[in-house]
Amino acid sequence: MRRFPLILGIATVAAFVVPLAAGSTALPVARAASRVAIRDGSTPETAVFPNDKFTVADPRQLSGRRINLPVPTCTSANYSICDGLRLLNQIDGFDLQPRILIPFTGAIQLDSVNSDTVFVQGPDGSRTGLRQIVWNPATSTLTGNTTAFLREDTRYTIVITTGVLDAAGYPIAAGRRVAFTTLSGTTELDRLRKSLDAGTAYQQSGATHDVSFTQGSITTVFPVTDAQFITRNDQVSADPSKPLVSSMVLNSAVTGVGCYAFGSFESPQFVTSDAVIPQVPTTQTPPALSKARLGFAMIVPAGVPPAGGWPVAVYGPGFTRSYFDLFLTSDFNAAAGIATVATDPLGHGFGPASTISVGPPGAVTTFKSYGRGRASDGDGIIGDTEGVQPSDHKTVVNGKVVADLPSHNALVGLRDGLIQTTVDNMALVRSIEHGITVPGCAGQSVPLARTNVEYYGLSFGGIYGTMLLGTDPHVRVGYLNSGGGPIVDIARLSGFRNLLAAQLQVSRPDLLNGGPGLNGFTEDIPLPDDPRITNPHPGSALLAEYLNNAIWLERSGGPEPYAPLLRLRPRYGPKTVEFLNAFGDATVPNFTLGNVIRAGDLFDRLTYYRNDKTPTASSDPHGFLEDPRLAGREPAETQLTAFLASHGNTVLPLPAPVFETPIVNHDNLLCLHYAEPETGGTVYPPSAAGECPPVAPEPHGHPAAGVVVTTSGGVTTATVTGAQLAGAQLAATGSGVTLPALGLAAMLAALGFRRARLARRSRARA
Repeated sequence: MRRFPLILGIATVAAFVVPLAAGSTALPVARAASRVAIRDGSTPETAVFPNDKFTVADPRQLSGRRINLPVPTCTSANYSICDGLRLLNQIDGFDLQPRILIPFTGAIQLDSVNSDTVFVQGPDGSRTGLRQIVWNPATSTLTGNTTAFLREDTRYTIVITTGVLDAAGYPIAAGRRVAFTTLSGTTELDRLRKSLDAGTAYQQSGATHDVSFTQGSITTVFPVTDAQFITRNDQVSADPSKPLVSSMVLNSAVTGVGCYAFGSFESPQFVTSDAVIPQVPTTQTPPALSKARLGFAMIVPAGVPPAGGWPVAVYGPGFTRSYFDLFLTSDFNAAAGIATVATDPLGHGFGPASTISVGPPGAVTTFKSYGRGRASDGDGIIGDTEGVQPSDHKTVVNGKVVADLPSHNALVGLRDGLIQTTVDNMALVRSIEHGITVPGCAGQSVPLARTNVEYYGLSFGGIYGTMLLGTDPHVRVGYLNSGGGPIVDIARLSGFRNLLAAQLQVSRPDLLNGGPGLNGFTEDIPLPDDPRITNPHPGSALLAEYLNNAIWLERSGGPEPYAPLLRLRPRYGPKTVEFLNAFGDATVPNFTLGNVIRAGDLFDRLTYYRNDKTPTASSDPHGFLEDPRLAGREPAETQLTAFLASHGNTVLPLPAPVFETPIVNHDNLLCLHYAEPETGGTVYPPSAAGECPPVAPEPHGHPAAGVVVTTSGGVTTATVTGAQLAGAQLAATGSGVTLPALGLAAMLAALGFRRARLARRSRARA
């Protein structure tokens, strides 16, 4: 069985860092006669930052500005700095949750820094303070991230008042107001979507909307009896003579299924071979460079479809995963009359020679799976994500890597791979809308509905699903599981920190700085609920600057800027969404989920799975929606199906205390619920007692069972008031609870789907 942590998400090889001033030394504490002042130098580390003085006017940009950071002299020892500056100097503004840097001429009283004395002000007068504060006594520099997520393409002002005191208790010499302009974070993806709908991208690439269920003389549609005979054969070597690696595909989606179909469609491609979308000014649209034929898996319901065809839900797989995960995340969809389809993210599915074998021994049909991975880094191996981000370049001698150099596009990280993957799902939606009929499904040709396509995704799929819902007016309902951002923070705080460390080491210069942190580096970036750091470890300032600038450049390829478009500031009308996440997720940490939820003010749309209150509490709960080993899988899938079947109008309540619908304590999204890896603690299982804010007290005993149904904004939410659901009683155990067997029939009956579906079939027969 494959492991279930589903997202890695790292900013690959090193890139931009702003070096500290050469020969920096500790500055003396200011005396009353020479009060401490705010520095105003000519480099980003000696002036308040971000700062529009490090931009130039550019009428080709939506913001009217373009980044213009000074470029140092670069050599073979530090060329990643120049590469990063080249990339940053192409974009049209500063980060949307920026790291504010304030350099002083001497020491200050850190407790005088608060939301009244240092803040960022918007054009409407709104203010946000700073959190995750670090004071570096060696350079007399204060850094901290804005508490709020800022608006795109907007001019803000950093305000530092004389309420900040120096070490002797005197006000600093003078306050300062510094203006900066934020980037246009969602514009590029929105323009690519418009290019699809205008037909421009299809004309440029030669792609069509046509869908195929054939390969040569083979029709790739199979009966339910073949469900236990699906094998994936993965190309993991660049050498075509090497054998494929085969594994059985797990399939729990059998109830109500008419057939399993494997097809393909075409999608315009905007990325180069290095997984980069060439930067153009934000008033322009990047051209489609080519087309790709992408494979997909589909599960089609049994029976007579309603007029217009079976409704369709698109599933988005996670990082390192593939469309085969569809068979573990759609157990109840077919029985509820929903056809489900999934395609691979960019760079996933292993090599293009990968195949699928379906059928019992003696009657096996084998055909292409359209794997999207490629051998790009020179080691001869095709990984399960190779091609979704810029690759470093290895030199291999006798099977051993003897040299490894970073890509010149390293700082792009997963940004453009996520944007292209979102475009691919948009293209899939448009192919469905163009019209799909599945041939030979249970002896008939089965049409799919062309309208109201819905979406759900897990992990990486939850990330690009947020991007999809934020920018695509064709998709209005979405169920998003285990996503988060920024991706750089996911990498450094998760169990995949070691892979980020490997990329930091490849950087020119090497950014590993030692210290107590796991995997050879200590970044000294506190979480929001951590104490302020006042004595950072050597090298951490440079490393933190690299990581924060990687977040800045990658921001448009993450979920945070798209979250406000779901409901707060909808560009194409509000979307109906439900988020599903787990306490103590060690792959996409709760803190990164919180960034998305806060950016979109979506706490009331979050179901929180309390894995810590189940018998599987010692496991990373990240992939619980598809992992049959975890206690919360079946209830979560019933909620998923109910949400999709009702077109987002019903959020099925799940049994407390294992599930909170919605989340009870918002502060649970400010921490990790396990020891922070940058302190040298163990990443998992969670064991940091007292590290996280206390969970709100829970009521004693269990009140009488019942369900309260409320409607707000057209969305009906059913809230459990007792410990029962559809007649299934929770049984307390010593280590948690035993979850009820939430059967499909009970779930459908509770929501009236059985009656509705029978009526629909009667109409179809008539």
